Amino acid sequence: MKLATIRTETGTAAVRVDADVAVELGAPDLGAFLTRPDWKVLAEKADGPRHDLDGLDYAPVVPRPEKIFCVGLNYRTHILEMGRELPAYPALFAKFARALVGANDPVVLPAGSEQVDWEAELGVVIGAEVRHASLEQAAAAVAGYTVVNDVTARDFQYRSVEWLQGKTFERSTPVGPWLVTDARPGGISCTVDGDIVQKADTCDLVFDAAALVAYISQIVTLVPGDLIATGTPGGVGHARKPPRYLAEGSKMVTRVEGVGELHNTMIKEF
Repeated sequence: MKLATIRTETGTAAVRVDADVAVELGAPDLGAFLTRPDWKVLAEKADGPRHDLDGLDYAPVVPRPEKIFCVGLNYRTHILEMGRELPAYPALFAKFARALVGANDPVVLPAGSEQVDWEAELGVVIGAEVRHASLEQAAAAVAGYTVVNDVTARDFQYRSVEWLQGKTFERSTPVGPWLVTDARPGGISCTVDGDIVQKADTCDLVFDAAALVAYISQIVTLVPGDLIATGTPGGVGHARKPPRYLAEGSKMVTRVEGVGELHNTMIKEF
C-alpha cells in the first residue's frame, strides 16, 4: 500500500495511491493520519474523494515531522573502500522540516555554497510511538519506506566537526513521493543529468531500519511521522577526482527499487 500527502486547490490531503487513482484518507497530511492508532486499517478501507494520478502534486510525504534523523557512514562497501572500520554505533545528525520538499519539487541551491552534493538514501517513516524498543518492537513501529536525497552543502558541512550546518538548508531535501507500507527495498541509485553517479543495494546497510529505530529510541521517543534517512552509499560528488557538484539546472533522479523515485531540478536561492 502506498500512502502520500498531495497538494490540492484547498490545501494538502493524505491519500492512498492506488493503481489508477489517489483516494483521500480524511486527514490534512500523512503525519496527522499516522497518529491514528488504527491508521493501517483505515487506509485500506478509505473511500474518500478521488484524484487522477496524472498531475498529482506531491508534498513531502510527511510535511512537518516532529523529528528528522539522518545517519552517516552506513553502507559496508563504501566504508571499507574508504579504509575505515565498520562503526559500532550509528553516526546521527538531524534536519529540520523547512529543509523538506516534494518528490518533483525544485531543490534550492544554498546561497553562498559552491559545493552542493547529492546523497541518495532510503527513508524510514515511523508509524507508532516507541521508546526503548527491542528490535522486534522497532520493526513493528515502522510505517513504511520512502526515498530521500540528503542534498548537502559540503563547504558548510566541513566548517566544523558537526555536520548540521551543511545538511538542513531550506528547501534542499526531497522526500517521497509516498511511503510504501509493505516494501522490500532493493537497489538504490542517483542519476545527475543522465549520468549514474550512485548505485548500490540497501541490503548493504550496516544498521537497518529496525536497528536504527531501536537505537534512536534509547535517546528519544519516536512518534508517528518521524523520518529517518538511513545513509548514502559511495559515489558522492565530493569524493570524486576532480569533485563534481550540483549546479543550477542540474536534474537529479533518486531511486529505491520497490519504493519509488524522486525527480528534482536545481534552482538558485533568491
